[in-house]
Formats: sequence, structure tokens, C-alpha cells
Amino acid sequence: MYRIDWHSLRFRLLAWLGSVALVVVVVTWLMHGFFLENIAKDFLGERLRREADHAVSQLGEERSLVPESLQSVSQSYQVFHHLYVLSIGGSVSASDPKWRTRLSPLLASDRDSLVEVEEGGRHLLVYRRHFSWEDSNGVLLIGEDFSQVEAGLSALHWWVGAVAGALLIVLIVLNMLAVNRGLKPLRELREQLDALQAGKRRRFSVLAPSELNALVEQLNRFMDDIDSRLQRSRESAANLSHALKTPLAAVTQVLRGSRPIDDDRRLKLLVRIESINAQLDAELRRSRIAGPNMGRVTHLMNDSSRLIDMFRGLYPDKEFQITYSSVDRDQVPVEPHDFAEMLGILLDNGGKWAKHYICCDIRLLTETLVIIIDDDGPGVAESDLPRLGERGKRLDERHPGYGLGLSILTQLAARYAGYAQFSHSSLGGLHAEVILPFAEVAR
Repeated sequence: MYRIDWHSLRFRLLAWLGSVALVVVVVTWLMHGFFLENIAKDFLGERLRREADHAVSQLGEERSLVPESLQSVSQSYQVFHHLYVLSIGGSVSASDPKWRTRLSPLLASDRDSLVEVEEGGRHLLVYRRHFSWEDSNGVLLIGEDFSQVEAGLSALHWWVGAVAGALLIVLIVLNMLAVNRGLKPLRELREQLDALQAGKRRRFSVLAPSELNALVEQLNRFMDDIDSRLQRSRESAANLSHALKTPLAAVTQVLRGSRPIDDDRRLKLLVRIESINAQLDAELRRSRIAGPNMGRVTHLMNDSSRLIDMFRGLYPDKEFQITYSSVDRDQVPVEPHDFAEMLGILLDNGGKWAKHYICCDIRLLTETLVIIIDDDGPGVAESDLPRLGERGKRLDERHPGYGLGLSILTQLAARYAGYAQFSHSSLGGLHAEVILPFAEVAR
């Protein structure tokens, strides 16, 4: 049994299109009847007016007595019209005595016009014509029974209604075909969703209308994001397995051995355990990278101010300054944790190496977010600048760390189609700059 899905898009489109077509056809049919009747009245009224003018001109040419003129008019117009009433100088003549009584009130008006009269179930059109004849004023009423014309118009109107009904059915069928054809991309998208769940495909490739292009592109971005997260998770597991196997084996061997643990061996164990902890922390931080497709925004001033206050507490002997250049809005399409991670890495790196000052400048251009950090530390040699951001690369052993922060920063910037670059600062230390182009992310 065919089941109608009342909530489906197809049913809603057909219901709206069918309702609109029905309203248009009914209104057109009603207007057809109205205009058809008025056109017929105007046509007959104009014909009655011309015939009244012709009758008056004949009376003007008649030079005999009034009764003979009336008789002449009576004989002529009884052939062409259903009725007439003629009044000249107080004498009244009619094609039928009954019209003399029933239409005599119309003689009192002093204006030429077409008048509709209902008489005994009959609909009459009567044209009233004033004239002058041999120093006398006269009124001529020429009428015609409109009922027969109305009957013919009614039959024509209902025939037109039958044709309009047939056209409405054809229009509904065409609408069904058009809707089914127009919804074909949605059916293909549903089929590809089923194939995606079954593991038979990895992306959507629907040649969709422009209204659905954004949806398909967004779904593909979500699929790419899921694949990227899965790849990062597998890489993190592989990295941890490779990086932790050797130090864990060494620690286990020492703990299981019978040799006493002196200060030197204890220090080596501590270094290995700290290395394990750093590797775990770095991989966890990488796994928390959300990317640009999460639909979340960062509040620049609130989030950056909170981080600055936190690092002021971590490095009380250093001065952190923050400025906002060309920031015309507070919200940017960056996941808050990702923004905090990028800015936190830069501030932490500046806090470790600066002598006194760390300056942070956040610039929000039309479609780009720029984060700039300058410090007054020793800086980095020109030959070592290109190696900043490489995984596990430490250029100075005087401060604790494992060279993972800047590599995570470059990965985060790459997730937003951006990049990080390093140069010499005007303060004497390192100039770090992160550029995130939102236009590239939106595409």
C-alpha cells in the first residue's frame, strides 16, 4: 500500500505547488466569468446606443405627425429588438403595453445611460437616450433580454472551467515529474550516505544544485576532518609506541635489576620519566587539535587577556604586554582551545627566553588573523631560524623542554590553512608570527 510521508520535502513541495496552481486556476476562472459578462454587457450596450442614435436620426428626418412617427418607429424596431419605449412631448409609445407601465420610471431620468432591469425573472439591458424633436423633448428606451446571452455565457464559462480543471490535473502531474526530477540529487545524496555507512565510499560526489553545493562541501569537509583526526590518532599511537618503548624498557630493566640505585642512576631514571611525560603531553596536545570545521568561535579579547594574566602569574619577573591592531570584531572562526594552544605556546616560549619584555600584538584583518610575539631575549642565529618548528628540535639546552611546542604550533597553523614564521625581533630576541587566513578555511 502506498504510504504518504506527510513530513517529506516531496509532499510539501507538491502540496504548495498544487495549492498555488489551484488558487491561480480558480481565480483565473472567476475573473474569466466576470470579464466575459462585462464585455458582453459593454458590447450589447454599445449596440443599443448606436441603434438608439439611429432611431433618433430617423425621427429627426420624419416630418409627419407624431402618431404616424410613433407607428413608423414601432413597426421598425419591433423587428430588431425585444422592446422599446418612446416618449415625445408627453405621448408615450411602447413595443408592448406592459413595458410602458414597467419601464415608465426610467423615463424620468435626465441622463443617457445603460440600465439593468430585473423583470419577472428576466434580465434586461435598457439604453436610455434623450433627444429633441420639433421643439419637443423626447426619451427613447431600447432594451434587449440579456438572459439568453447570460445562459450562453454561463455554458461557455463552465466549459472553460472544465478545460481549466483538465489543465490543472496536467499541471499537477507535470509538477510531480518536475519535483521528482529536482529531488534526484537528494536521492543520490541519500544513496551515497548509505554507501558511506557501509564503507563503500569515503566522500560525497553529488553533482548538486547550487543550493546544495555548500551542504555537500561541508559534509566532505567533515569527512576529511574525521579522516584527519583518525590519522592523527594513529600517528600519535605509533609515535608513542616508538618513543616510549626504549625508555620504558630501560626504566623497567633498572627497576628489576639487583644493583642499587645511586644518585646518578636515579637522575637518569628521572630524565627518562620526564621524557616519557613530555612525549605523552605532546601527543595529547596534538590529539586535542580540533581544526576549523567545529563551528565554534574565539572571543579574541577575553581569551587572550585570560592567557596573558595566566602567564604573568607563571613568569612574575617578566612583563607581558598585549595590543590589538585593526580589530573591528571580537569573534573569529577559530576553535577556542586551538587559539589558546597557539597563543599559549608563543607566550610560554617568550616567557622562557625573554629577559624582561614579551610583547603580543593581535591583528584582525579582513579575512586573516595575525598573532605576533616579540621578546627581548638572546634570539636565534640566522642559520637556525628555518629549523624552528621542526619536531623535537631544541636549539638551546639552557632551559627545560623537549622542542615540541613550536612543532605543535606549526601543525595547528597548518590545520587552519595558515603558517608560522620566525625572524629577528626589533627588541633583540625572537619575532614569531602566526597567520591564519579565514577565507581559505571557509573554502
